Amino acid sequence: PNRAFKEEPRFYKRAKGLYYETTDGRQILDAFSGLWCSNLGHCHPKITEAIQKQAGELDYSTAFNFGHEKAFELANIIAKQFPKTLDHVFFTNSGSEAVDTALKMALAYHRINGEATRTRLIGRVNGYHGVGFGGISVGGMVNNRKFFGSLLSGVDHMPFPYDASEDAYTRGEPASDPMKYLKELEQIIALHDASTIAAVIVEPMIGSAGMFVPPKGYLKKLREITEKHGILLIFDEVITAFGRLGDANAATFFGVTPDICTMAKGINNAAVPMGAVIASKNIYDTFVDGTKAGIEFFHGYTYSAHPLAVAAAIAAQEVYQEEEIYQHVRGNIQFFEDAIHSLKGNPFITDIRNFGLAGGLTIEQRDDVIGARAYDFFLKAYEHGINVRTNGDTIAIAPILTSSQQELEPIFDVLKKAANDIQ
Repeated sequence: PNRAFKEEPRFYKRAKGLYYETTDGRQILDAFSGLWCSNLGHCHPKITEAIQKQAGELDYSTAFNFGHEKAFELANIIAKQFPKTLDHVFFTNSGSEAVDTALKMALAYHRINGEATRTRLIGRVNGYHGVGFGGISVGGMVNNRKFFGSLLSGVDHMPFPYDASEDAYTRGEPASDPMKYLKELEQIIALHDASTIAAVIVEPMIGSAGMFVPPKGYLKKLREITEKHGILLIFDEVITAFGRLGDANAATFFGVTPDICTMAKGINNAAVPMGAVIASKNIYDTFVDGTKAGIEFFHGYTYSAHPLAVAAAIAAQEVYQEEEIYQHVRGNIQFFEDAIHSLKGNPFITDIRNFGLAGGLTIEQRDDVIGARAYDFFLKAYEHGINVRTNGDTIAIAPILTSSQQELEPIFDVLKKAANDIQ
């Protein structure tokens, strides 16, 4: 909260590797990778050098009627890491822009394809898809929506695919029946008719709501339902792309190929603002073949494929490969899982979740005030020297992917202290 921050400001002045340094000289272990984004640690020398070099060669290039070679080089690097039918990349400047781009792409695709009645969009309760009007419309987090009017029309939401009464303290994916949650999607489709629905958008792993994992088989069944009805499936991979699950992306990890994926954050280690959308060849060909003259997709940004962002991304992608980051993450997942679940039984922790190198805790409410005790938990963790994320009654942990097991251990020591220090 802004009021609380003004009472006790927390300022960082520099960062290196796993640590931030505050203006009062404290070292803070970054247990949240910045904001799910600094996967390779802060100020990675290869990325820093790439940005500095690029700034002296080509500081800006418009994406309207022009391009630059490194943008196409990066697009090819990204496409090689996604399922093979996803092979055309559109660059944005953030995850929020990537989501709005993906939604516009889905709507325009159906119109060009002769199905202009497909205008409805389906999101999910507690979903987070950025802060653009499209993203908050399909998103399902109450405080992100309630202040901003009626938002986009023609949007429905599937239920939140997690039941703490059944799934609490699950390690990895819960074993509950995915149709418990997806039957409502089928009811929404029956209510409106598939011919009116353009796309379904989901986070493969629910991040901003507090790190929750849908039940095993959920995404595969979701793909079957959308494919059956000709509805595009969009994966919001702003958090999951580039290593968090121990793979290049969740689509590859789960073996489920959507029609469109969004990404940002880890694409270039958040060194320069950047996002992207990758779409299937079918979608790309529909735009190109279905537009006889002129601009195929009336959409774009001043800073799309900004040279500095692209240079940072190429360097980051090289680091992921050269330092074998995905393999390294896979080697730490079991350690992380055991460590976070060792917190069970500590005061006020009522649920623990983990997936890849991401974890979530639910903190018991105090006096029926949402988030009050969890915010105190966050402050205590910071006081003890680590940065985590609080949202509502949850605490999320997303360590920098290069961390060794020895470097991960202090995170859980501090979380235990924080749980025992709060009231």
